[in-house]
Amino acid sequence: VSYFEDIISETNIWTSFVEMHKELYGRTLPFYDDEEYFDAEINDIDVNFLTWYFLNTAQEDKFVLPYNPYLLKIALDVFEILEEEYEFAPENKVLKKYYQIDKKETDYYIARSLMDNVLFKTYLFFTDTFFDLKESEIEIIDTVKNKKELDIFHINSLLNENRDRILHNSYTRLLSLKGNEWVAKIIGKDHPLHNDYLNISKRISGFFFYKGQDDQNIFLEHIASGMNFNLTKKSFDSYIHLKHKDTIVYIGMVNWREEWWFSGTFYIKEFDADLILDEKNSMESRMAVSFLEDSQKINKVLELQYNAFKELNNGYPIAFMPTNKIDDYLKKYTEFFNNSLNLSKKEKEKALKKARKEGFFGTEDKPLIDVSERSETGLVFFNPKSGIEVVMNANSAFLLSNNNFYKEENSTNHFMRLLFDESISTELVNFCIDNCKDRLPFFNDMIGGLLLEDMDFLLRFFKRNNYHTSPSISFTGKAVIDC
Repeated sequence: VSYFEDIISETNIWTSFVEMHKELYGRTLPFYDDEEYFDAEINDIDVNFLTWYFLNTAQEDKFVLPYNPYLLKIALDVFEILEEEYEFAPENKVLKKYYQIDKKETDYYIARSLMDNVLFKTYLFFTDTFFDLKESEIEIIDTVKNKKELDIFHINSLLNENRDRILHNSYTRLLSLKGNEWVAKIIGKDHPLHNDYLNISKRISGFFFYKGQDDQNIFLEHIASGMNFNLTKKSFDSYIHLKHKDTIVYIGMVNWREEWWFSGTFYIKEFDADLILDEKNSMESRMAVSFLEDSQKINKVLELQYNAFKELNNGYPIAFMPTNKIDDYLKKYTEFFNNSLNLSKKEKEKALKKARKEGFFGTEDKPLIDVSERSETGLVFFNPKSGIEVVMNANSAFLLSNNNFYKEENSTNHFMRLLFDESISTELVNFCIDNCKDRLPFFNDMIGGLLLEDMDFLLRFFKRNNYHTSPSISFTGKAVIDC
């Protein structure tokens, strides 16, 4: 019914999805024949697809196939009702206003509000990002309800931080896009804010040192990475509480129209030497700002690592082995790569001294992987876009000459694990398809063959937050981020 109202009132929600799918794949919709498709009108395959989509987002326990006869029958019954009412249904002239923004608007918070409307208040993402929001809010409330020391202000602060995190960091199951990308498409290329929405940065949240302020900005240093940020005062009234240099603050921020705006939660933390040391040695905290680092420099390092991995592994970017051998293999590869750089002893000592001067002492004494997920065998894949990737319970998805652990009876289940598990990269699945699809049982089955045509759409659907692989490396050193 909401889809029906969307088409009649021209709110451009469904049309935006259709247009972006066509831009990506040259087809109106996945799975179904679109030979007789009418733009800006209701279509039977729209209802087919939406029925499939809602069933597979409202629950995740079972995958409902798009060709399920029962699903198609439901969709047909619904479409017949909509088609009968199409000529008489009234246009909702108010609804469209909720998905528009003034062409001269510059305030980040008003711009953010439109993203909030799209991700959390539209029918299209109701069973997707809105369900995620509600589930996480229930979890937060259940966690803190027995902690009497937390007042309503702190609970609201946690909820605001959570909402802002999901708003900026989550990707939708449809096409693995963020809220700012959907808004840019909905308002259209002719809108003056179209590119501003597309250029909103990833959200950064974490611990910073307060370094001072002037009339326009607050100066902050990201503790983990040493990067410096200038936060615009027009977004942050609490600057009056910042008085002492090197005060530790937790804060969230987003870059909008070439300025860093406060976004999320802020609080002042008492000086804590252990926290500072933990932050400087936290790869997770460093990775929070890695998207601001020199991409060419990162790609060059990844290329060197990739070539070293293949040289060690007889030309293959993937290796298969018993689980208890993986950690030793990774340590062997690390040593092999370091030796391939041909650094002198003096250069190695200089690099180590520089890192330790900035508080980074490394993790040499810790295991390189967590093997708590027990499995007899596993694989090590060098993802050219991110780095080393370790996966258990998937070896039989790869019918390759260097895989001695392939078992045909496990092949389909292992491939489905690759497809459904969001933690497994897009690149590993595509490597499997590119090198093994002609011989794997899954693709010789009729359903597997049909799904292959829409495999990238399904990868975006199931791996929404990890479809766009990012490098898993970061550098020590400071950089000024002054937009």
